This record gives sequence, structure tokens and C-alpha cells, in this order.
Amino acid sequence: MSTAPAPAPTAAAPAPARALSASRTAATAVRVLRQLRHDPRTIALMLLVPCVMLVLLRYVFDSSPRAFDAIGASLLGVFPLITMFLVTSIATLRERTSGTLERLLALPLGKADLIAGYALAFGALAIVQSALATGLALWALGLNVTGSAWLVLLVALLDALLGTALGLFVSAFAASEFQAVQFMPAVIFPQLLLCGLFTPRSQMHPALEAVSDVLPMSYAVDGMNEVVRHAEVTAAFVRDALIVAGCALLVLGLGAATLRRRTP
Repeated sequence: MSTAPAPAPTAAAPAPARALSASRTAATAVRVLRQLRHDPRTIALMLLVPCVMLVLLRYVFDSSPRAFDAIGASLLGVFPLITMFLVTSIATLRERTSGTLERLLALPLGKADLIAGYALAFGALAIVQSALATGLALWALGLNVTGSAWLVLLVALLDALLGTALGLFVSAFAASEFQAVQFMPAVIFPQLLLCGLFTPRSQMHPALEAVSDVLPMSYAVDGMNEVVRHAEVTAAFVRDALIVAGCALLVLGLGAATLRRRTP
């Protein structure tokens, strides 16, 4: 007697996307902070390097304090962005290449939880980093700004969070720590050249000015310049701060969408 052929196995349905959970996000942030506690070199890179760069910059312009006032505030936001980008991209890539990320995502932990946890952990370090750099620049190195020190700290913190978001995003496209470092010339250096740090953006070639208008670092520098020039909170400052914060949130969302379990 003939028997009916066995039905062909069907592919398993993809796991549904998990909603963002505050408890899972907090647990991820705590785990990352515990790991960083045992990595003093990374902590030193995040917290001390911006301060060392500001000290060097101050004495480069030792005979011209006004030049330090003009460029120091802008770099107070740029240095934390660069260091947070570098450290975050390498740390996230290390999770994937070591297999830790694949094991974590096999648990009830969504990509959004993981990205948010990393952002929370590195954001906490960004607060410390920004506070140290701001305090050093304003009270030890004599950086003169017209606006409030709290506004300087806010811009520096937003820049550091933007660097964290960019680092989390680009780590999805790197296959090794060396490749993660290679993303810096592609992602950071063009923004550094076009953000108005070296020359006003309005004096650039129109094509470059148009490109600079869509780069988040341009608004980070513009926001810090608003604090340098104005004692009160201006509409331009609010616009720049919101754009930087919005870009950070957008890039974090893209990072969650493009995060891979493992490195091929």
C-alpha cells in the first residue's frame, strides 16, 4: 500500500521583533559598565584624552589667548565626539567578533534593548567626560565664553552622545577592529573639515556648503559658537541642539536596524 509523501519541512518563521524593555536595557548598560571597569585603558581614552588635547591646544595658543577662545570651545565639543565614536565602535564590534552578541540575542534581548543599553552606558561615561573637559577648559585653562557654563556642558554632552551613536552604527559594517578605525576618515574627518571649524561655512564653495548643511557636526559647532557669543539662550542654539540630539536618536535607530549577530 502506498503512503503519502511526507510534507516538506517549512522554514521557521522569523522571531518577532521585541519591544524595547527598560529592565533589559538597564541590565545591558550595567553589564557594559562592569566590563569597562576592568579596562582602564579604554576608560583613560574616553575620560583623559579630550582633557589632554585641550591642554595641548591651550599652550599651542599660549601667546594668543583669543585664538584659544575662538577655537577651544568648538573643539571642546569635537574631541568628545571623536573619542566616543572610536571607543564605542570598537567595543561593539568586539562583542560581535567574540560571539557575545550572538549569545545575548539568543536570550529575551532585542536589538533595540542592546543598542539602548550601550547608549545608556556610554552616555553615562559621556556625562563624566564632558563634565571633566568643560570644567578643565573653563576654570583651569581660562576659556572665555559669554554664555552659561551649563550650556557649554550641554553641547559637549550632546556631541559625545552623537559620537556614541555614530560608533554604534558604523560597527555593524566593520569586520575587524582595524576596519572600525578605518571608518574614522570616512565618517569623522569630512565633518571635521566642513563643520566651520577652520573657516565659516558661508565662505566655502556652494557645493561644500550644501554638504555641510546636512552634517550633524556642523550644528554641534554652530551651537557651541552660539554659547561663546551670546549670554542668553538663542533660537539658533535651541535649533542646533535639537538637530544634534535628533541626529543621535536617528543614528541609534539605524544602528538597531542594521545590527548583526556575528561578523561574517
